[in-house]
Amino acid sequence: MPHTPLIQTTANHIQSLLSGEGSGHDWWHVYRVWQNAKAIANNEQADLFIVELAALLHDIADHKFHNGDDTAGPRAARAWLESLQVEEPTIQHICLIIKEISYKGAGTSSAMSTLEGRIVQDADRLDAIGAIGIGRAFAFGGHKGREMYNPDIKPVLHENFEAYKTASAPTINHFYEKLLLLKDRMHTKTAKAMAEERHQFMEAFLKQFYHEWDGL
Repeated sequence: MPHTPLIQTTANHIQSLLSGEGSGHDWWHVYRVWQNAKAIANNEQADLFIVELAALLHDIADHKFHNGDDTAGPRAARAWLESLQVEEPTIQHICLIIKEISYKGAGTSSAMSTLEGRIVQDADRLDAIGAIGIGRAFAFGGHKGREMYNPDIKPVLHENFEAYKTASAPTINHFYEKLLLLKDRMHTKTAKAMAEERHQFMEAFLKQFYHEWDGL
């Protein structure tokens, strides 16, 4: 199948799987990551076909919704790409990106093996910060039945992926455990510039949140 129809077929497939999902990991999240990834790739010497497919498939089976199984995503992506008769080197590259893309805790590495992976990870992380990132954080916290904020529970900078995966702290803690750390973990110049404004917005939001929490 030629590249353009294959990408659109994949987009249609992911839209059918994730539309209406309520935790912030819905089709529109994937769509925004797809668009961000294309924008970043335009400024890099990257394989746009790999970037687009990996962006579209990066949340096809997120470990957060598969009992922490971080092999679910690559397996689901492989099954889909094989059904479309995509070449094996392309499948391997995309599955590697999906395997590596997730944030794994403040004390862990964010290394991506390829330029295309770095672009897709940047695009995914951009959607985790700023105004949309705030909305998604609270949507996910509500989905998981977590408190919005509890001043008696302090943030934890997780030292490994297992500790991060099993954490269940209030949503505000997530800003300190992940979201505020992402600006300095962007790979590309384009994403670094985009992240700066979104980071500042989150800082302003937290300042206002605590101001209102204290009733002042």
